[in-house]
Amino acid sequence: MSNGDVFVGEVIGTAILILFGAGVCAAVTLRYSKARASGWIVIAFGWGFGVLAGAYTAAPLSGGHLNPAVTLGIAVDTGAWGKVWVYLLGQFIGAMLGAVLAYLVYLAQFQANVRERGTTDGTAEEPTPTLGIFSTIPEIRNPVANLITEIIATVALVLPILAFGLTRGLGQSGTLVLIVSLLVVGIGLSLGGPTGYAINPARDLGPRIVHTLLPIPNKGTSDWGYAWIPVVGPLIGGVLAGLLYNAAF
Repeated sequence: MSNGDVFVGEVIGTAILILFGAGVCAAVTLRYSKARASGWIVIAFGWGFGVLAGAYTAAPLSGGHLNPAVTLGIAVDTGAWGKVWVYLLGQFIGAMLGAVLAYLVYLAQFQANVRERGTTDGTAEEPTPTLGIFSTIPEIRNPVANLITEIIATVALVLPILAFGLTRGLGQSGTLVLIVSLLVVGIGLSLGGPTGYAINPARDLGPRIVHTLLPIPNKGTSDWGYAWIPVVGPLIGGVLAGLLYNAAF
């Protein structure tokens, strides 16, 4: 795979991933969305389907990593570091592009995110916080616990992905990406409660930058004080998964 193929594949695939993922979060969160308040299970499956669509699309060009933690885990295991920077660049640009596309899909809902009067008692309805549509927010803000959660959840993603490569039939049948997508759904359902399961630095940082820049009414904070955890935690988790796989398999 050439550097150009890798870059284009990761941009397109990661953009699709974030379009689906931020899209389902917007659908569940925003006022006047038909899917508003449909819940965590919907979000988990929306992100899983995003992985499915993005990785299958990118696979012929780049292998469909879509995640710096996955790229680092593979590099640690194989020692192939030459294209890592191309993967990471494509992933971060793709994540920002996907966040902008999700914003455009829900443009009218974002524009309606204003303080409104009209309730029966004449009180104002508060604007909806929007950061959770783009990036993760911990349920309990504890940096050590949050970091541990992201590390463990990322190992639970990257180590199985590396191990799936040993099952030749998955690759030959074309079902490997489907299995990884179901793995992401499972991580969301089982491990996503504490931090919102970033498990992907590009998925969190790229959309957080976009959230900062977009002209969303009453959008609230972009929470840059927390932003290092969903970047550092998954990177550590990806490296640990690569080391563990290399040692055990």
